[in-house]
Amino acid sequence: MNVVIIGAGIMGTTFATLAKEIAPNLNITILERLDSAGAGNSSPFWNAGTGHEANCELNYTPVDEEVISVEKALKIHAQFNVAKQFWAHLVEKGAIKDPETFINQTKHCTIVSESDIEELRLRFKEMSAHHFFEHMRYSEDFDEIKSWIPYTMDERPRHEKMAATVIETGTDVNFGSLTQQMAAYAAQHLGVNFEYGTHVKRVQKSPTGRWVIKAECNGKPVQHKADVLFVGAGGGAFPLLKKTHLPFRNRFAGFPVGGRFLRAPISEEQAGYYRAKTYGKAKVGAPPMSVPHLDLRVVDGKHYLLFGPFASFKPRLERDRGFVDYVRSIRPHDIPGLLNVALEHFPLVKYLISETFKGEKTMFEELDSFAPGLSKKFDWKPVQAGQRVQIIKDGDLQMGTEILVSKDKTYGTLLGASPGASVSPEVMLRCLEQLIPSVFSKEEGRKKKSEIFPEDDLDTLISHPDRYREVRDAANQLLGIIQPKAQ
Repeated sequence: MNVVIIGAGIMGTTFATLAKEIAPNLNITILERLDSAGAGNSSPFWNAGTGHEANCELNYTPVDEEVISVEKALKIHAQFNVAKQFWAHLVEKGAIKDPETFINQTKHCTIVSESDIEELRLRFKEMSAHHFFEHMRYSEDFDEIKSWIPYTMDERPRHEKMAATVIETGTDVNFGSLTQQMAAYAAQHLGVNFEYGTHVKRVQKSPTGRWVIKAECNGKPVQHKADVLFVGAGGGAFPLLKKTHLPFRNRFAGFPVGGRFLRAPISEEQAGYYRAKTYGKAKVGAPPMSVPHLDLRVVDGKHYLLFGPFASFKPRLERDRGFVDYVRSIRPHDIPGLLNVALEHFPLVKYLISETFKGEKTMFEELDSFAPGLSKKFDWKPVQAGQRVQIIKDGDLQMGTEILVSKDKTYGTLLGASPGASVSPEVMLRCLEQLIPSVFSKEEGRKKKSEIFPEDDLDTLISHPDRYREVRDAANQLLGIIQPKAQ
């Protein structure tokens, strides 16, 4: 079977690596517009690098009439633990030599001011009762919070009432490094063919039932044929979907959201002083990806602080693709949905536009509001983040991700954003199960899947504490994540 994947980011590269591990006889080619794997939204400073497992993100535990909903948090945490199993497998077999090149243990904290303390207290009570979050700690004590996240508290007035939670086993993930190492392993040891500098322009179904992929490579037209096509091209997946003539293409459109961060290099000693990712609460009307957070980042052995993101509305499918590409991706049937989103989510649109024109002075003021005095401690510079394209489905704005597979199981794609890269192995496993189910029909495929994922059933992880702890601890040991002793 000839499989073509469009996009060599974390999703496409994970799909290829996983598929070839389970079914070595597949012939897989990845077409990538850029010059290397993981060079787009997967690259380290185009995303926050948080290993999203719902430890600290308030938007994953929404409040409805003072009732905390944890269902989404439980699913994301379970998905991330499936992801860790896959990454641990890559480390165990030597595909990745040193886990510290892509994953580093980093506290995951949430901090709120007085008006939101009751919400955080309820969140802690609800979450810590579940075995996923049994090591979560809560405090309203100034000095204890300072010991967890000193840079947010060092110059904060002691009379300012705050509350915080902490989980010691959070992670910072360099998805660019992870993608590059996976790509090198997939090319050298699994026989995956990578073709860089290849910009796919159109995909269409031939009369024989195969997909014809028309592209440009170094300015020259090239063509590929596939029995199965998977498009993992981020925002670039939307215009390709529109050209497929698949029945569900008209249900989806893209809503682009950009962003910026403030970034500062710090020393290893300073990183040891603040080894955390600290999340606050998003402003009213802000998209979930705009929750303010102060993060330690580890990239190529160097340490940085990152604060943001500062959202922006940029009508682009990808950061280095222009406005014209976005306009060309829009079809007449998309316009009512776009107008509906603009009307129903007008506060969001207004917020994004205002954020787009925010200057450095205001960015530093927001940093100092989050962590008083921190803007003067380091050499902060604004940096552009990656471009995300949220789903508009049937005229409504969606904030998650969605796997789409054609009825004949020859075309698959992933649309949307958060939590994205953090759960890529679990999401790509589900995509593989739907798109090429035949790889699991043989005993060899099922056995290989069990070797890679000792436990991939989310309900089992959620409902069986002992099984979860067993699988979690085995993966953590290989990844260098140290579980704290019981309090």
